[in-house]
Amino acid sequence: MRASTILLLGLSLVMAGCSSYRRPPPAFHEVLTKPYRVDSGDRLRIVVYDQEKLSTTYTIDPGGTLSMPLVGDVTARGKTTKELESILETRLSKGFLRNPDVSVEVDQYRPFFIMGEVKTAGQFPYVAGLTAQTAIAIAGGFSARAQQANVDVTRQIEGEIMTARVPLSEPLRPGDTVYVRERLF
Repeated sequence: MRASTILLLGLSLVMAGCSSYRRPPPAFHEVLTKPYRVDSGDRLRIVVYDQEKLSTTYTIDPGGTLSMPLVGDVTARGKTTKELESILETRLSKGFLRNPDVSVEVDQYRPFFIMGEVKTAGQFPYVAGLTAQTAIAIAGGFSARAQQANVDVTRQIEGEIMTARVPLSEPLRPGDTVYVRERLF
C-alpha cells in the first residue's frame, strides 16, 4: 500500500472512533406523525359531563400515574387521550355513574430542555409547532461558540431513549432535550 492510502485509512479509522453518532432508527421520526402519548409532567383537562366535581385538570405524576376521585390511580404513561377516555369511562361505569361521557385533552405539555451553546440553557414550556430553531430562539439564541448547522435531540420513545443529529428545522416533541454543540473553529 502506498503511504497516502495508509494515512487516509488511518485518518478514517480515527475519525470513526471519535464519532459516537449513529443514524436514528425510523421510530425517531415516525413518532412525529403518530397520536401524542402522555407522560409524566403533562397536565390533562378531564371533563366528565354532568359531573362538575370530577371535571378539572390533573397532572400525571413522576411515576406516570393519573389519580382521580372515584377512579383511583390510572397508569397514564404511554396512553393517548382517546385511550384514557375509554379507561376512565369504564372505571366510572363500574358502580359510580350510568353511561359516563368523558373527554380528555392535554391542557399543558411537559417541558422541553435545551443545553449546550445557547445563551440561556434550561427547561422551557413546550408550545405546539416547536422546532429546534425556535427552541434555540426561546433559549436566547446561539452563544458565540455554537455550531449552528444542526443539533442533537434526545427523546424517549416507548421507554427507549434515542439521540439523533438533526437540522434546525426538525420538529420537537414535549420532553425532548436539545443539545447545541460547540464548533471546532
